[in-house]
Amino acid sequence: MKVRQLALTLFAAAAFATPLMAQSPRPVELIVFPGGFNWPIWAAEEKGFFARNNISVKVTPTPNSQFQLTNLIDGKFDIAMTAIDNVVAYMEGQGAAPTQQQPDIFAFMGGDDGFLRLVAVPEVKTIADLKGKQLSVDALTTGYAFVLRKLIDRAGIGKDVEYVRAGGVLQRFQALMEKKHAATLLISPFEVEAESKGFNRLADGSAALGAYQGLVAASRREWAKQNEAQVVGYIRAYVAALDWLYTPANKAEAIAILRKNLPNMQETQANRSYEVLLDPKTGFARKAALNEAGIKTVLELRSEYGEPNKKLTDPQKYYDLSYYRKATQ
Repeated sequence: MKVRQLALTLFAAAAFATPLMAQSPRPVELIVFPGGFNWPIWAAEEKGFFARNNISVKVTPTPNSQFQLTNLIDGKFDIAMTAIDNVVAYMEGQGAAPTQQQPDIFAFMGGDDGFLRLVAVPEVKTIADLKGKQLSVDALTTGYAFVLRKLIDRAGIGKDVEYVRAGGVLQRFQALMEKKHAATLLISPFEVEAESKGFNRLADGSAALGAYQGLVAASRREWAKQNEAQVVGYIRAYVAALDWLYTPANKAEAIAILRKNLPNMQETQANRSYEVLLDPKTGFARKAALNEAGIKTVLELRSEYGEPNKKLTDPQKYYDLSYYRKATQ
């Protein structure tokens, strides 16, 4: 009898446990470009900020912006940490690749000013020296290619260079290290390693252009609407990670997290990356705030270089801060 009662008890426990397990939210499918600018995500995972906000994330690195945006739009991924220019491009029918679904994506949180550094091979000392050379970009019509084109046009050599597609920032960095191209736009902290090897930084994108919005967290509007708790939780975890990273007392542990995720990074480069990415004025956007003036700069560049040509003037068309306000109030 006791055996039968025990069996019934275990059966009942299993019957009640199964629905509870089924109700557990699946991990948020997050797609990012590889690099040290994912530091807040790594810190949020390591310090338990995601778990504390009742979400988990599955991070997938993307080889380029086309793969990232098309798969975000078509539903394979839920959130992308991407340039807001990519959001604008696909929403305006200027994306570099076709999608199966009608694009309906938006930014719900900021990230940084792009950390854009024009870096060249050791033989090139100035932007003018790039005349007649090849420059690599992710895609010719999205991402940060327009920033590069603007810097080159301002130097008066826009018709005297060739732009070559080379993939995301990791692929471009590797190609630059192999001197396959004369220069490219790198994203911090990639320029730290490049400079340590004798490569030359020719310009900083945001310094040259003024306010600029680079990285944002983006999603599909319908997914965000149906998964508000996860969007809000993601924002809270990311902001908590930023607060933790910016706390000086956490520097040693923060650098340890960075090097854990970038095992080939030397200590001196990690310390330099800390100075760059966590600079109080020019580092990660505090509280992951969006910069509307920076979005206007993005729209101005896309109005100048985007195809088919469109005049874009309304930043609010591409973001919704209602989730951010709920997360930070």
